[in-house]
Amino acid sequence: MASNENLKVLNALDGAKTQWYHFTTIVIAGMGFFTDAYDLFCISLVTKLLGRIYYHKPGSPKPGSLPPNVSAAVNGVALVGTLAGQLFFGWLGDKLGRKKVYGITLMLMCICSIASGLSFGSSPKMVMATLCFFRFWLGFGIGGDYPLSATIMSEYSNKKTRGGFIAAVFAMQGFGILGAGIFSIIVSSVFDAKFKAAPYEVDPTGSTVPEADYVWRIILMVGSVPAILTYYWRMKMPETARYTALVAKNANQAAMDMSKVLQMDIESEQHKVDKVVQRPNNSFGLFSKEFLRRHGWHLLGTTTTWFLLDIAYYSQNLFQKDIFTAIGWIPAAKKMNAIHEVYKIARAQTLIALCSTVPGYWFTVFLIDKIGRFRIQLFGFSMMTIFMFALAFPYNHWTHPENNIKFVVLYSLTFFFANFGPNATTFIVPAEIFPARVRSTCHGISAASGKLGAIVGAFGFLYLAQNQDPAKADAGYPAGIGVKNALIVLGVINFLGTLCTFLVPESKGISLEEMSGENEDQPTIAKP
Repeated sequence: MASNENLKVLNALDGAKTQWYHFTTIVIAGMGFFTDAYDLFCISLVTKLLGRIYYHKPGSPKPGSLPPNVSAAVNGVALVGTLAGQLFFGWLGDKLGRKKVYGITLMLMCICSIASGLSFGSSPKMVMATLCFFRFWLGFGIGGDYPLSATIMSEYSNKKTRGGFIAAVFAMQGFGILGAGIFSIIVSSVFDAKFKAAPYEVDPTGSTVPEADYVWRIILMVGSVPAILTYYWRMKMPETARYTALVAKNANQAAMDMSKVLQMDIESEQHKVDKVVQRPNNSFGLFSKEFLRRHGWHLLGTTTTWFLLDIAYYSQNLFQKDIFTAIGWIPAAKKMNAIHEVYKIARAQTLIALCSTVPGYWFTVFLIDKIGRFRIQLFGFSMMTIFMFALAFPYNHWTHPENNIKFVVLYSLTFFFANFGPNATTFIVPAEIFPARVRSTCHGISAASGKLGAIVGAFGFLYLAQNQDPAKADAGYPAGIGVKNALIVLGVINFLGTLCTFLVPESKGISLEEMSGENEDQPTIAKP
């Protein structure tokens, strides 16, 4: 059908002024993302504490640390679960509907977040095994939230401010990271004040008080609270009109649902839906030649850019505590007790989140519908490349104490341009450019590609960033290429992301049906 013959219910959504339901949808979907970010990133705050508690070696000059395989599992297992969840729930969201699957993912996150903090076992190995088990399923639930939240917000939005609304949902991730840091500061401060302990170099055994075992458990469990509070409202949301009309083929229900949401009378037009869905243009599947012809470059663009972005983003975020230690911003572990180390790491992460991560997200929210997705992503990747090389090549210069603050400023700018750049746009664009019947699946595939990159970054950086001198590498790790060379590798990855951005189309101000070709009479080849 021609553009002017689009369904009235979809035209009403595209042309709707910003209303209260837009903000409630942002909050309902955003609270899931707050929980996602809190749960994924809070583990980096407590891994060193876990090493001190469960892997202390009497007589060792350094505090206990997680063995390489255990550290990789604890840090990465939730990412593996997230990848699986993105693929599964993305597919399920297209098969059963966005709303039906939405509550399942939230409950899975809540239950497994609490269970992670209750990890049990008679030996350190068993505690880590149960923690990894629950964090895998936590990640599985988190994975489902990516395609579903993006698709729901996209399909509810008007075309004028759609990018900003989807970005606002994703921006809650920044508050989740910030929340994890602030809450960890509070908990560690309270426990440190209540249960005094000497630094490790003074009293190796006494530096880790028995009560420290409660600290990491409380931090992990609290992430479930915001999600629990929004569960009822998530269940009350109606199914999106685009799914109901274009996939479930029920125009009457779509019109009825959106009449309540928009508070206006909307004609159902079942005859138009029957006509639209019967066109060959609107019936090809994900694995068809027609999909490859029309959207193959698009899917390649969204998957490669998200993959490359997450290698850099997660390797920095999960292991920034190691970088801060290397430049001297966090004292040597032996100079702190176990709980105070959590405080120091959380403070560093919170400062980075407050000064660069959170502002970057909101710059995207306010500017994406003015500048456009393509320009923001291209500029973000380019600036990340520049700042990463600026950190890497003169790395020895930055390790001098008088230059530490300057290093942190440049390091913060890479996070700012990640979030005012590809970290936001790679989430937004896949929810806009694919047909409704495969929109959630394609977003899930793109997001899963990103999490594959996150796994590469999280696991690879553990080894890559180790000192080139085996004697100076962390216990149990082989010699790596050093932080400097690891940062150079991340700079190259960001540059590749800049190039792959040219595969992704601009979707600013264009309706979802125009973007996906669902309102065209004749099939056309979509160009990147």
